[in-house]
Amino acid sequence: MQVRQLTQHRIIVIGAGYAGAIAAGRLARRLRREDVAITLVNPEPDFVERVRLHQLAVGQELRPRPFAEMFAGTGVRLRLAKVTAVDADRKSVTITATDATAGEELTYDTLVYALGSAWNTHDVPGTAEHAHDIAGRPGALRLRERLAALGPGQPVVVVGGGLTGLEAATEIAEARPDLDVALAARAALGDWLSPKGRRHLHKVCDRLGITVHEHTTVTAVAADHVTTAAGDIPSSVTVWTTGFAVHPIAQATALKTDTTGRIEVDDTMRSLSHPDVYAIGDAALVMGPNNKPLRMSCASGVPTAWQAADSIASRLTGTKPTTVPLRYFNQCISLGRKDGLIQYVTADDQARSAALTGKTAALYKELVCKGAAWGVANPTLAKPTRRRSVVQQPAPLPHPTAANAG
Repeated sequence: MQVRQLTQHRIIVIGAGYAGAIAAGRLARRLRREDVAITLVNPEPDFVERVRLHQLAVGQELRPRPFAEMFAGTGVRLRLAKVTAVDADRKSVTITATDATAGEELTYDTLVYALGSAWNTHDVPGTAEHAHDIAGRPGALRLRERLAALGPGQPVVVVGGGLTGLEAATEIAEARPDLDVALAARAALGDWLSPKGRRHLHKVCDRLGITVHEHTTVTAVAADHVTTAAGDIPSSVTVWTTGFAVHPIAQATALKTDTTGRIEVDDTMRSLSHPDVYAIGDAALVMGPNNKPLRMSCASGVPTAWQAADSIASRLTGTKPTTVPLRYFNQCISLGRKDGLIQYVTADDQARSAALTGKTAALYKELVCKGAAWGVANPTLAKPTRRRSVVQQPAPLPHPTAANAG
């Protein structure tokens, strides 16, 4: 027997990147406002298009996307605050508001953990002191100011040959052709791409005058150079893009995490150790095709947000949750404003032979970026939805793996 919920079910979403913002908005459109209290905690009042931060870093202006407008009329309550602790056993979140010095404790019935990730220095000496990151808006703005102060001919080194590094190096080189831009990659340039993709990448770097240091590991960063086994590379500005590290809070909790601090979840994005917690985006260890963890990316985060929101809504309304296999289709890389590379991939993210390049690829990537931002404001993809009533189960809902969680 199901009994109507008499008090509001408290849902707290921490982190308002692509995953967190989508989850909050989608839940608000799935559940009756009378039945749930949805609180979204984030330190900034605007949505940040993380996939465009390399554009912000070179001086381009990004369209403001205030959460107040995005969630107007939905019932989502925005708390401008920084999350300082999570107690998954007591079901509480400690926050410090942006205009306060003392912390405040919020209690929840369901938590959606979406704190995401930041740059990963890998503890390389000098990186934190002398390098710049574009993993968040504050870092991108600091880099923007530093690049603007550089005179012609000064060297810029981008460390990291992954997607972020490629986008940063080509964006800087295109926007500032007067600078001496270099890219240091630990492996061959674009070694994971198809032959067509690699050829195009080399062609673009040559056209933009980017010096590529392949098979190069940076072991230290100083104010005016980076150190490698082959010697020092001059650098007035070093941009560090060697991957992401998850927010450290999860690993400091009782939540079950892997060695990197990502929260282990089932296929509904539900914590393996705490059934009232769902983890999404970069914070979650989600297994994809061939039992491979999904990489930290917008392409991974968005579908995990959809899955978690729908699973929570199903659990609260007494319906059976459905799961959708998560997979990849392509990797979209901007190479400045006028060029791009769309690498088609298998379900488990391995390069296929097909790739789209040039201006068409640049347009494709731009449409993908615009579509991702539109999807945050339209979390059900403009499909008609019906807000369902929350029901109170007579007994605690079981978790399929709770007995095996450690």
